[in-house]
Amino acid sequence: MTYEPLWNAGLAIQLHAWSAFLAFVLGGIVLFRRKGDRLHRLGGRIWVGLMLSVCISSFFIHTLRVWGIWSPGHLVSIATLYFLAQGVSQAWLKRIAEHRRAMQQTYLGALVVAGTFTFLPDRVMFEVFFGGPQPWIGVAVALAIVGVSGWMTWRGMAPPTRKQPKMLAL
Repeated sequence: MTYEPLWNAGLAIQLHAWSAFLAFVLGGIVLFRRKGDRLHRLGGRIWVGLMLSVCISSFFIHTLRVWGIWSPGHLVSIATLYFLAQGVSQAWLKRIAEHRRAMQQTYLGALVVAGTFTFLPDRVMFEVFFGGPQPWIGVAVALAIVGVSGWMTWRGMAPPTRKQPKMLAL
Protein backbone atom coordinates (compact mmCIF):
# COMPACT_ATOMS: atom_id res chain seq x y z
CA MET A 1 0.00 0.00 0.00
CA THR A 2 1.38 3.39 -0.98
CA TYR A 3 -0.11 6.89 -0.91
CA GLU A 4 2.27 8.20 -3.57
CA PRO A 5 -0.21 7.86 -6.48
CA LEU A 6 -2.73 9.93 -4.51
CA TRP A 7 -0.17 12.60 -3.60
CA ASN A 8 0.90 12.77 -7.27
CA ALA A 9 -2.69 13.07 -8.52
CA GLY A 10 -4.30 16.42 -9.25
CA LEU A 11 -5.90 18.57 -6.57
CA ALA A 12 -9.44 17.59 -7.65
CA ILE A 13 -8.64 13.88 -7.24
CA GLN A 14 -7.03 14.45 -3.84
CA LEU A 15 -9.99 16.53 -2.60
CA HIS A 16 -12.42 13.97 -4.01
CA ALA A 17 -10.63 10.99 -2.43
CA TRP A 18 -10.13 12.50 1.01
CA SER A 19 -13.68 13.90 1.13
CA ALA A 20 -15.06 10.50 0.12
CA PHE A 21 -12.96 8.72 2.73
CA LEU A 22 -14.06 11.09 5.51
CA ALA A 23 -17.70 10.90 4.33
CA PHE A 24 -17.46 7.10 4.31
CA VAL A 25 -16.23 6.97 7.91
CA LEU A 26 -18.49 9.71 9.28
CA GLY A 27 -21.52 8.41 7.37
CA GLY A 28 -21.03 4.97 8.86
CA ILE A 29 -20.89 6.46 12.33
CA VAL A 30 -23.99 8.61 11.76
CA LEU A 31 -25.91 5.63 10.37
CA PHE A 32 -24.79 3.40 13.23
CA ARG A 33 -25.34 5.58 16.28
CA ARG A 34 -28.50 6.92 17.90
CA LYS A 35 -30.61 9.13 15.65
CA GLY A 36 -32.17 12.55 16.10
CA ASP A 37 -29.98 14.07 18.80
CA ARG A 38 -27.66 17.06 18.48
CA LEU A 39 -24.61 14.95 17.52
CA HIS A 40 -26.62 13.16 14.83
CA ARG A 41 -27.67 16.48 13.31
CA LEU A 42 -24.14 17.92 13.50
CA GLY A 43 -22.60 14.77 12.02
CA GLY A 44 -25.26 14.75 9.30
CA ARG A 45 -24.54 18.37 8.36
CA ILE A 46 -20.81 17.69 8.15
CA TRP A 47 -21.51 14.52 6.13
CA VAL A 48 -23.70 16.43 3.65
CA GLY A 49 -20.90 19.01 3.29
CA LEU A 50 -18.38 16.25 2.63
CA MET A 51 -20.70 14.64 0.09
CA LEU A 52 -21.12 18.00 -1.67
CA SER A 53 -17.33 18.22 -1.82
CA VAL A 54 -17.18 14.71 -3.30
CA CYS A 55 -19.79 15.56 -5.95
CA ILE A 56 -18.47 18.97 -6.92
CA SER A 57 -14.85 17.80 -7.11
CA SER A 58 -15.92 14.92 -9.37
CA PHE A 59 -16.93 17.38 -12.08
CA PHE A 60 -13.26 18.43 -12.32
CA ILE A 61 -12.00 14.85 -12.76
CA HIS A 62 -11.85 13.63 -16.35
CA THR A 63 -9.51 10.63 -16.24
CA LEU A 64 -12.17 8.16 -17.35
CA ARG A 65 -13.83 9.45 -20.52
CA VAL A 66 -16.90 7.73 -21.92
CA TRP A 67 -18.96 10.59 -23.41
CA GLY A 68 -16.47 13.29 -24.34
CA ILE A 69 -14.93 14.32 -21.02
CA TRP A 70 -17.77 12.76 -18.97
CA SER A 71 -18.14 9.31 -17.42
CA PRO A 72 -20.74 7.27 -15.51
CA GLY A 73 -19.21 8.65 -12.32
CA HIS A 74 -20.53 12.07 -13.23
CA LEU A 75 -24.04 10.63 -13.49
CA VAL A 76 -23.58 9.17 -10.01
CA SER A 77 -22.63 12.65 -8.77
CA ILE A 78 -25.79 14.15 -10.26
CA ALA A 79 -27.91 11.40 -8.67
CA THR A 80 -26.11 11.92 -5.36
CA LEU A 81 -26.87 15.64 -5.41
CA TYR A 82 -30.53 14.81 -6.01
CA PHE A 83 -30.70 12.28 -3.15
CA LEU A 84 -28.86 14.65 -0.79
CA ALA A 85 -31.42 17.37 -1.56
CA GLN A 86 -34.24 14.88 -1.00
CA GLY A 87 -32.78 13.69 2.31
CA VAL A 88 -32.20 17.20 3.65
CA SER A 89 -35.64 18.44 2.58
CA GLN A 90 -37.31 15.40 4.15
CA ALA A 91 -35.51 16.10 7.42
CA TRP A 92 -36.69 19.73 7.36
CA LEU A 93 -40.24 18.51 6.76
CA LYS A 94 -39.90 16.04 9.68
CA ARG A 95 -40.54 13.09 7.35
CA ILE A 96 -38.05 10.93 9.17
CA ALA A 97 -38.66 7.60 7.38
CA GLU A 98 -38.18 9.25 3.97
CA HIS A 99 -35.10 11.13 5.27
CA ARG A 100 -33.59 7.90 6.59
CA ARG A 101 -34.23 6.05 3.33
CA ALA A 102 -32.73 8.84 1.16
CA MET A 103 -29.59 9.10 3.30
CA GLN A 104 -29.10 5.34 3.50
CA GLN A 105 -29.47 5.04 -0.27
CA THR A 106 -27.01 7.87 -0.78
CA TYR A 107 -24.46 6.28 1.53
CA LEU A 108 -24.84 2.86 -0.02
CA GLY A 109 -24.98 4.00 -3.66
CA ALA A 110 -22.53 6.90 -3.69
CA LEU A 111 -19.94 5.67 -1.22
CA VAL A 112 -20.10 1.88 -0.99
CA VAL A 113 -21.14 0.84 -4.52
CA ALA A 114 -19.57 3.68 -6.52
CA GLY A 115 -16.53 3.66 -4.24
CA THR A 116 -15.93 0.02 -5.08
CA PHE A 117 -15.36 0.99 -8.72
CA THR A 118 -12.42 3.20 -7.71
CA PHE A 119 -10.51 -0.01 -7.00
CA LEU A 120 -10.50 -1.08 -10.66
CA PRO A 121 -7.10 -1.37 -12.39
CA ASP A 122 -5.63 1.88 -13.76
CA ARG A 123 -7.45 3.96 -11.13
CA VAL A 124 -5.64 5.96 -8.45
CA MET A 125 -7.14 4.04 -5.52
CA PHE A 126 -6.17 0.74 -7.15
CA GLU A 127 -2.58 1.99 -7.21
CA VAL A 128 -2.83 3.22 -3.61
CA PHE A 129 -4.13 -0.07 -2.24
CA PHE A 130 -2.65 -2.64 -4.59
CA GLY A 131 0.53 -0.91 -5.80
CA GLY A 132 3.76 -0.57 -3.94
CA PRO A 133 6.14 -3.17 -2.56
CA GLN A 134 3.58 -5.22 -0.60
CA PRO A 135 0.27 -5.38 -2.49
CA TRP A 136 -1.17 -7.95 -0.07
CA ILE A 137 -1.50 -5.18 2.56
CA GLY A 138 -3.74 -3.26 0.17
CA VAL A 139 -5.84 -6.36 -0.44
CA ALA A 140 -6.25 -6.90 3.31
CA VAL A 141 -7.15 -3.25 3.93
CA ALA A 142 -9.62 -3.19 1.00
CA LEU A 143 -11.32 -6.38 2.23
CA ALA A 144 -11.50 -4.96 5.75
CA ILE A 145 -13.05 -1.72 4.45
CA VAL A 146 -15.64 -3.62 2.40
CA GLY A 147 -16.44 -5.92 5.31
CA VAL A 148 -16.77 -3.14 7.88
CA SER A 149 -18.77 -0.93 5.52
CA GLY A 150 -21.11 -3.79 4.68
CA TRP A 151 -21.63 -4.54 8.34
CA MET A 152 -22.12 -0.86 9.27
CA THR A 153 -24.50 -0.33 6.36
CA TRP A 154 -26.49 -3.43 7.27
CA ARG A 155 -26.64 -2.36 10.94
CA GLY A 156 -27.64 1.17 10.01
CA MET A 157 -30.27 0.04 7.52
CA ALA A 158 -31.69 -2.88 9.45
CA PRO A 159 -35.32 -2.21 10.28
CA PRO A 160 -35.98 -1.64 13.95
CA THR A 161 -37.02 -4.76 15.79
CA ARG A 162 -40.36 -4.67 17.50
CA LYS A 163 -41.45 -6.78 20.38
CA GLN A 164 -44.38 -8.98 19.51
CA PRO A 165 -47.31 -8.55 21.87
CA LYS A 166 -47.85 -11.50 24.16
CA MET A 167 -50.89 -13.56 23.45
CA LEU A 168 -53.33 -13.99 26.27
CA ALA A 169 -54.02 -17.59 27.14
CA LEU A 170 -57.67 -18.41 27.45
